[in-house]
Order: sequence, then structure tokens, then C-alpha cells
Amino acid sequence: MGAVRDVLRRPPGHFTERTIAGLALVLGAGVGFGLLLVLVRVRWSPLYDVDHGVARWLNDQVSPIGPLVTVLNAVTDLGGRAVIIWLVAVAVVGLLIRRQGRLAVFLIVTGAGALILDPSLKTLVDRLRPEVAVPIGGYAGQSFPSGHALGSMVAYGALLLVFLPAMAARWRRAAMIGVGTVVFLIGFTRVALGVHFLSDVVGAWLLGAAWLGVTAYAFRLWRLERGRPATSFTQGLEPEAAHEVAPAPDERRLLPHARAGIAEIIVGWVLVFGALYGFGMFVSYYADGTFLARLDETVPSWFARHGTPLLDDVSWWWSKAGDTHTIMFVSLVFCPLVLAIWRRWRPCCSWR
Repeated sequence: MGAVRDVLRRPPGHFTERTIAGLALVLGAGVGFGLLLVLVRVRWSPLYDVDHGVARWLNDQVSPIGPLVTVLNAVTDLGGRAVIIWLVAVAVVGLLIRRQGRLAVFLIVTGAGALILDPSLKTLVDRLRPEVAVPIGGYAGQSFPSGHALGSMVAYGALLLVFLPAMAARWRRAAMIGVGTVVFLIGFTRVALGVHFLSDVVGAWLLGAAWLGVTAYAFRLWRLERGRPATSFTQGLEPEAAHEVAPAPDERRLLPHARAGIAEIIVGWVLVFGALYGFGMFVSYYADGTFLARLDETVPSWFARHGTPLLDDVSWWWSKAGDTHTIMFVSLVFCPLVLAIWRRWRPCCSWR
């Protein structure tokens, strides 16, 4: 109680003592972004030469290698707006279910700020995208700063700060390195695919770090005002909420007899696959003249004769309920909700 009273009595001094280095980093990121913004706006020759030289060199190295281009496109999608919004939205819903409203507000404000900063600055700078010899990716709009690099820095960084307390201390450093690696690779793909200059990505990283730092420090001040002690960011934003932000406890008896359970799963999968394979081979090569062959012809013919534009539309939309994309979307919504509400991994494993 004495420590809490001391924090309440002098929150500004306590905050400054614990965060001076972090504030300096945030300020440095902001100043660095401002300087880079000015250099891009005035088209500083050395920066222009570096940007265009790197763009041409990477295009020469990457464009002839088709598999590498495929991998780069897959990685760059991790920083796309659809993925970022889905991740943040699922996290916000889960936090609200767990009654962690302050953390949910932090994610909303941080993510919304990035969504506003990106198009606003692109319109202000109005920089054209690179022109390379062999176009790999096509993206409309302005170039500075990179939206993928900015969004990944802010979103993945914010999610890390929120969920870091749920991790064991020995895994936190690895998680930070992993998130940093993902953010770096997303930024690299934007340059390698020829859709952004190097300065676009570096500027986005600096801006993202500054914005994330501002919102994180604002959250810490919020904690101090509520009488909670200031903690290191290596412990996450809200260390006291470790249990609430954890997806679900370990279910160590999910398979009481692990070897027997694994064997049952493998045997069941082989039997199902074998039955489907055998049936497919039969109807494909040996069913001519049988009832199944006549049924395969009669049913589609009947639907074709009785089809109307309205029924065709209804049939098409109804069929979409069972396609791969719909099933994946439903599972991506269902599984996080299960983890947030019931704190159980088993329904998620069964769904998959």
C-alpha cells in the first residue's frame, strides 16, 4: 500500500525516472522520420540515388526466380490490411470477452492511428512508386511511407505488448525477436517486389515505432493514474492480466494415453482416406452402366432442365458456404472465440 500511495503522490516523476530511455528512443524515431520525410520531399540527390539503385538491383536479382517471388508475395501478405485488421479485431473481441477493456482500447487507438497516418502522409508526400525493368507486383497509390511496413510495425508490436505477459519469461525474448523478424521481412519484401523504395520502408518503421511508443507510454501513464506501478515493457503492458490474456491453460490430459490416441487418429485418417479413394476410383473407372452412373447423369440433367436465373444464383451462393475459403474464415472466427470464452483448446483441435 505504501508503494501505491507513493506512486499516486508523484506519478510524473516516477514515470520519468522509469521511462527516460524509452522516451528518448521514441523522440529519436520521430525526429528520424521527420528528417527522412523532408529529404524525400526535397528529393535529396544521395537519397534518390540510393533508393533507385537498391530498387534496380533487387529487381535484377529477384525477378528471374519465380519460386522466390511466390514466397515474397506470401510474406508480404502478412502485412496486408486484411490480415492486420483481422488480427487486431480478433484480439479486441477476445479482450472484451475477458473484460480487459483498457487493453482493447489500446489496440483500437493504436491500430486506428496507423490507418489514419498511412493515407494522410501518402497524400501529403505524393511520391510515385518505383519503376523497375521487370514489374513483379502491381499496387496503386502513392509510395511514401509503406503501408505494409507501418501496419506490421504497429499491429504486431501492439499485439506483442498486450500478450507478452501470457508468455513464460524464458520465451519473451524469443517472441520479441520473432516479431522483429516478421516486421523486417515484410518491409524487405516491399522493396524486393519493387513496390516501394528503401526510404519508404525505413520511414514507415520509424513512424510506426514512434506511434507505438507514444501509445504505449500513454497506457503506462494511465496505469500510474490508476495507482498501478510502472513496469518494464519487457513484461508487457499489463502484467497483472497475464491469466486473462492467455489463450487457454494447458490441457495436459487432452490425450490421456498419448501413443494410443495418436495411433487412433492415424488409423482413422487412413481408413477415411482409403474409403474416399476407393469410392473415387470405382465411380471414375468401374461404374459405367451401374446405378451410380445413371444417378450421376440423371440428377444434374434434372437440375439443368428446371434451372432459372434466380435458382442458379441461390445455388451458387449456397455452394459457397462449403468452399475452402468460407470454412477457413469460419474457423478463424470460431477458434479465437472458443479460446476467449471457454478457455479450451479441444474444440479448436476438433474443428481443424
